[in-house]
Amino acid sequence: MEENLTGLSAGEVEAFKNQGKCGTGAAQITRSRGQIVKDNLFTLFNFLNFAIAALLFTVGAYSNMLFLAIILLNIVIGIAQEFKAKKLVDELSILNRPTVCVRRDGKDIRVGLEEVIRGDLTVLESGSQICSDAVVVSGALEVNESLLTGESDAVVKEKGSKLYSGSSVIAGKACAKVTHVGGENYAARLANEVKKEKKVQSELLRSMRRVTNFTSFLIVPLGIALFLEAFLLCRSPVEEAVVSSAAALLGMLPKGLVLLISVSLAAGVIRLARMKILVQNIYSLETLAHVDTLCLDKTGTITDGKLKVCRVIPMSSLPQGDTDRMVCAYMAACEDNNATFQALKEKFPPREGDRPVHTIPFSSKRKWGCVSFDQMGTVFVGAPEKLIGTLPENLEREMEKGRRAVVVGFSGQLWTDAERLTAGIVPWYSIVLEDTIRPNAEKTLKFFRREGVDVKVISGDHIKTVSMIAKRAGLERWMDGVDMSLQGETPDYDMLCRKYSVFARVTPGQKRELVRALKRQGHQVAMTGDGVNDLLALREADCSIAVADGSDASRQISQVVLLDSDFTNLPQVVLEGRKVVHNVTRTAQVFFIKTIYSVLVSLFCLLTNQPFPFIPIQITLVDACIEAYPSFLTILESDTRRIRGKFLPTALSHAAPFGITVTAMIMMLSLSAPFSEPERKTVMYLLLILISMAAVVRSCLPFTGLRAFICVTMAVGTFAALRLLPTLFEVTAVTSQMAVTLLFGVVISGLILFLTEQILAAAGARCNFSGKMKHFEI
Repeated sequence: MEENLTGLSAGEVEAFKNQGKCGTGAAQITRSRGQIVKDNLFTLFNFLNFAIAALLFTVGAYSNMLFLAIILLNIVIGIAQEFKAKKLVDELSILNRPTVCVRRDGKDIRVGLEEVIRGDLTVLESGSQICSDAVVVSGALEVNESLLTGESDAVVKEKGSKLYSGSSVIAGKACAKVTHVGGENYAARLANEVKKEKKVQSELLRSMRRVTNFTSFLIVPLGIALFLEAFLLCRSPVEEAVVSSAAALLGMLPKGLVLLISVSLAAGVIRLARMKILVQNIYSLETLAHVDTLCLDKTGTITDGKLKVCRVIPMSSLPQGDTDRMVCAYMAACEDNNATFQALKEKFPPREGDRPVHTIPFSSKRKWGCVSFDQMGTVFVGAPEKLIGTLPENLEREMEKGRRAVVVGFSGQLWTDAERLTAGIVPWYSIVLEDTIRPNAEKTLKFFRREGVDVKVISGDHIKTVSMIAKRAGLERWMDGVDMSLQGETPDYDMLCRKYSVFARVTPGQKRELVRALKRQGHQVAMTGDGVNDLLALREADCSIAVADGSDASRQISQVVLLDSDFTNLPQVVLEGRKVVHNVTRTAQVFFIKTIYSVLVSLFCLLTNQPFPFIPIQITLVDACIEAYPSFLTILESDTRRIRGKFLPTALSHAAPFGITVTAMIMMLSLSAPFSEPERKTVMYLLLILISMAAVVRSCLPFTGLRAFICVTMAVGTFAALRLLPTLFEVTAVTSQMAVTLLFGVVISGLILFLTEQILAAAGARCNFSGKMKHFEI
C-alpha cells in the first residue's frame, strides 16, 4: 500500500490536537515566579531572623526590630533580580527551541517541536536533527545513532525503518511518520534522566550550606544559654535578657551574603544574556570560572562545521565549460546537503541543464554517489580512493596537510547499481576542501593557555586532520596527538590524558572516559559539544557547553548554550564567573567578621557571666552601613584575575584576624575599662565600628574612584547616624578619658591584628608544607 505523502490536513491536525496527540510545550529551564518567591522567602536564614524578631516583638523591643527592614529589602532585591534574569533567559531560550519540517496539506512548513502531531509527516535531509521518534515511509537516509549505540558508523534507514529522536541525518532525504511526541520520545526521556543524575557543582553553594549548618547548630543552644545567663545569673529583666541574646544571635547570621551570591550570579547571567549566551544553570558561571581543563570538539567549535574549496585540480583535457556545466547539473539534481556538498555547491552553483534520469545519493558507507543524465552519461562524486584508486602525488601532499578531497568523474553509460562502481570512470576534477577555522579561534585558545587552562581537542576525525586543524588554530607548541582507534579495547585513559592534548578517532564512550579520567586526576573539566555523540561526555563534565546549531539533546542538558554557536565567546563566560567569585569572596570577608566575633564574644560572656555588649539596633547599623552598602556597590566591579584558592578558606582566613581582634578588645575593655557600663559599651561599639571599617578599607585596596567614595561615605554615614540618633543606638557622648582609651584601643587593635595575621599565615604555610610533604611521600 502506497503511503500518503501529502501529510496531515488542517482538519486532522486540529482533531489530533484535541485528542492530546501533540507534543508538550517546551520545558522551562528557569524556575517559575512562584518558585523564585518561595526560594527567596522560605530560607533557614529568614526563619531564624523572623524568629528573633518575634521574640523582640513579644517583649516590646520594637526599635531593635529595625533589622527586619534589611531582611525584607534583601528578599525584595533578590526576587526582583531573579525575575529580571528569568525574563531575559526565557526570551533567549525561545531562540534555542528546535523546529521541525513537516508536510501538511502537501506543503512543507516548519513548526515548533511542541506543535508536532503524532502521525505528522516529517521531511528529513542531511544535517537534520531527528526530534521525534518516527518510521521512514519514503526515501532513504544514513543516520548517526551514536547516542543510542555508542558507535559513530552511519546506519542506513530505508522504508519501514525506525528512527529515534536524538539521532541526526548524515546523508539522504526521506519522509518519516511520527510515532512518539513530547516526553514519549527517546531523546526526551534520555535528557531528563541525564538532568536528574547531574548535580549542581558550586563551591559557593556548598560553602554557604556549611556556614548555614554551622550557625544553625550554634544559634539555638547559645541563644538559650545567653538568655538564661542574663535572666537567672545576672538578674536582668526579661526584656534586657531577650534584647542582649538577640544581638548575639543576629551577629552570627551573615544575612546579606546569601543574597549577595544570588544577585552576583543573576547579574552575570543578565550580562551574558545580552551577549546571546544562554546560562541554563546559574551556578555554572562559578563552575566555569574554576575550570582548568577545557575539552573541545574540532567540528563546530574550533571549526565552524563548514568546509570551503581551496583548490580545484583538473584531471582531464576536456573543455572546462562542458565539465562545469555537467557538474553544476549534478549539484542541481542531487539531494545531498552535508558540509561537503554545501561547499561543492558554492563552488559549482546548482544549475538546471541535462535531464537527470536516475540518482544514487552519496553514502559515507560506499563513499560515492552519482547522477545519470538522459543520453549523456553519469557524473560521479566520491572519495579519491574509490574513483581513481592510487592518489597522485600532488593530492597526497594535500591530504598530508589535513585537508580532504573528493573526485568528480564521468562515465558514458547510465549507472543504476548502488552496490558497485562501473569500470572506466574518467576523472575530471580533484577538489580539495578544508575546514573553516572560526574567526578569533587562535586568540581564544591563547587566552585559555595564558590563563592556565589546558585545552584538549577531541574529535572523531583522522589524527592527521585533527592535528593539522589544531596546528592552524595555534596549538602547535603542545600538540601531541593520539589515534584512539589504535589503543585497543581498554585504553589507559589516565596515561593518555597526561601525555596527549589531541585525540582522534574518538567514540562517544571514549569521550566520556577521557572526561572521567581528567576528573580523577583532580581537574575541573568543561566540555563543549554540538552533537548527540557528545552527550555522554557533557553529562560527565563539571560544566557542559553546547552550541545553538548543534543537536537538540546536547542543548537540553548543557548548562551554557552559545546562541551564536561561536566558542570564541567562552572567555566572556569565564570572565563573568571570575567577577562573581572575586566580588563575593572579597565582600564575604567583611560579612564573616561579625559571625566570628559574635560566636567568640558569646562564649566569653557565658564564661565570665556578662551580658552580650551590643543590642540588635547597633548590629543593624553595622549590617547596613559597613557590610551591605559597600558590598552591593562594588559587586559589579570587573575583577577578572585568575582564581586561586577556595572560597570559604580564603574568606575566613581574611576575616579571622579582624574577628579575633574585635573579640580581644571586647575582652580587655570588659575586664579593665574604668567606665560606667553605658560608657564602656559605647567605647566597645566604636572600636567595633572602626575595626570593621578597617576591614572594608583593606578589601577595597587598591583604591579606585568608586572604592574611595564608598569608604568615605561609609564612615560619614555611620558616624552621622550615631551623632543624630544617639538615643536610638544607645551610645553616650565621648569624654576625653573615653577618647584616650579609644585611641589606645585602636593602637592595640592594630598590633593584635598584625600579630594574628602573622600567626595564621605561618600556621597556614605549615599546613600547606605538611600537605605537600604527605603528597610527596605517597
